Amino acid sequence: MTIKPRSKKGTLELRRRVPRKYAAVEPRTFVWVSLDTDSPSVAEARAVTIWQQQIARWDALLAGDTTDAEARLDVARELVEAKGFSYTPASTLLEQPVQQLLKRVEAIAVRKGVPSQREAEALLGTVPDPGLKISRALDLFWQLTASDLIGKSEDQVRRAKNPVTKAVRNLIEVIGDKRIDAISRDDMLDFRDWWAERMEKGDLTANSANKDLTHIGKVLKRVNELKRLGLDLPLGGLAFKQGDADQRPPFSREWITTRLLAPGALSGLNTEARCILLGMINTGYRPSEGAALLPTHIQLDGTVPHILIRPEGRQLKTRNAKRTIPLAGVSLQALRECRNGFPRYRDKPGLSATINKFLRENRLMESDDHVVYSLRHSFEDRLLAAGVDERIRRDLMGHALDRERYGSGASLEQAHEIVQRIAL
Repeated sequence: MTIKPRSKKGTLELRRRVPRKYAAVEPRTFVWVSLDTDSPSVAEARAVTIWQQQIARWDALLAGDTTDAEARLDVARELVEAKGFSYTPASTLLEQPVQQLLKRVEAIAVRKGVPSQREAEALLGTVPDPGLKISRALDLFWQLTASDLIGKSEDQVRRAKNPVTKAVRNLIEVIGDKRIDAISRDDMLDFRDWWAERMEKGDLTANSANKDLTHIGKVLKRVNELKRLGLDLPLGGLAFKQGDADQRPPFSREWITTRLLAPGALSGLNTEARCILLGMINTGYRPSEGAALLPTHIQLDGTVPHILIRPEGRQLKTRNAKRTIPLAGVSLQALRECRNGFPRYRDKPGLSATINKFLRENRLMESDDHVVYSLRHSFEDRLLAAGVDERIRRDLMGHALDRERYGSGASLEQAHEIVQRIAL
């Protein structure tokens, strides 16, 4: 690498050999790249960045050989950015001051008196825009946010994707698979009206509608941002007034002891589902947390039998969900029976549906509003009724604490004594 002035003006330039991989788009063996300064120290500091920009420009030119319209537009954006501009369609450029247009014209590389066609198309905004349809935006959303799914299990990925996919399909059903730059305010109001009709029929609630609107906004905004489309999306002010979120009632202590734990009441439920349900009664774990337990997470041989809720092979719901829960009562008996965990339901759908269906068909639900998750609420209510300290309750439930956590909290032995007091 050589840095020196190339002309009498004194401006320092970087002279480097062109890597062989770029021979198809750069015929020169060596290139001179201006560093826009006559200060040796400044030039030295700028050289690496400016060379990286030059490499980015060649990479963009290489990629520009593609015939894929969407890829060509992406390449044009990269090429323009490497030149210090942003990609702007020709129609918009014509509305800007002439000086702005001239700067772009002057930035077009010229070889032997011939301007680079690719650079001219990119800088002057004439690369055809194929448009981005809603369905394609969803595909791009998963590509652009792939890192968000790292650490999730296969079932967690499915659970994360399904509601988003459903929301986008609902939008397409109502307004069609339009280009996202053609989505109008009326389109979004039509979609809102579609949801309002469903709500009036009693099919679904405002909470469900707002979830769809949230997912759609997340997809379109993320693609708009990461693909640098610069669109003004008509997504604001669409949410419905949020009704009170459905609060699942807890199972009463009496119902659990006289109905769920009655002899033979759960005998028709498969072993793993039954053990998960019984394990939930005195631990309050989430059904998915119980299903994910590995044999190493079920510690039965020490002085205090307990389970470990850990992010192995999956993500936990929150950072506070990582915890240790002592075992007692019917939950201890259940985990002894299923000490190898629950391979039938680990990272697989269907657990809650199976248990809920069994309980309803066998009249073991305390009301129509109860679900298996209600056992988690019941465990927390029993902790509260026993006067257990808030810090300990939240640690056992895996909830956040509304203040700083100081110290280690209750010891395993202390937590075990508390759980034994409320265990069924």
